[in-house]
Amino acid sequence: MNPIRDGLLFGTAALAGAVNAVAGGGTLLSFPAALAWGLSSPVANATNALAMCPGSLASAWAYRRELTEHGSLAALLTLPTIVGAVIGAALMRRTPVRTFDAIVPVLVFAATLVLVLQGLVARRADAASPPPSRARTVAAVAIQFAVGAYGGYFGAAMGIVMLATLALLSVGLQTRIAIKNLLAAAANGVASIYFIASARAVRALVVAIGVGVSALLAYRALARR
Repeated sequence: MNPIRDGLLFGTAALAGAVNAVAGGGTLLSFPAALAWGLSSPVANATNALAMCPGSLASAWAYRRELTEHGSLAALLTLPTIVGAVIGAALMRRTPVRTFDAIVPVLVFAATLVLVLQGLVARRADAASPPPSRARTVAAVAIQFAVGAYGGYFGAAMGIVMLATLALLSVGLQTRIAIKNLLAAAANGVASIYFIASARAVRALVVAIGVGVSALLAYRALARR
């Protein structure tokens, strides 16, 4: 045990949870922290996905009123998210370590780019959001399937893409955040099942990250009451 190293991981996880609860991109903080802790990139990815589950669920619970009001839309998008996440997680389990090590920098760069451009993407999505139509709903479902697959494989910045996708359906920002948190919980949950089965997650880090995320989000949920 290294108190300084573990404390930094705990703090980074809490910050990542706060970022994920609002927009997304927290994995860009927690994943490098897990690498710095000494894990290989596949194990760090698996551990991060598992540890983020409690935080995603806590965030969704904090927005339960919005989810209740738009339950049918949340249910519609949850199914393609789960199916996509199953495919993404299965693919990640079968990716050789060397290949994953080569892919990760590209994924991190792409996620960072999305994070930097999120303001522009959000403004354009809001400006071009006429009343929802069947075509837009079908497009949102298809995009969400792809986002779920990405989330099951790696997941950094998937929340930002989800928010942009939900803008296609002309729902308010708080509703988008609520549904995004639920979908993130679904994607991370499915990925976690795969990673637990493959014994890739490291229990000590899951506890450290999970507690850090959950503690902050529990406080946020109580503050909203």
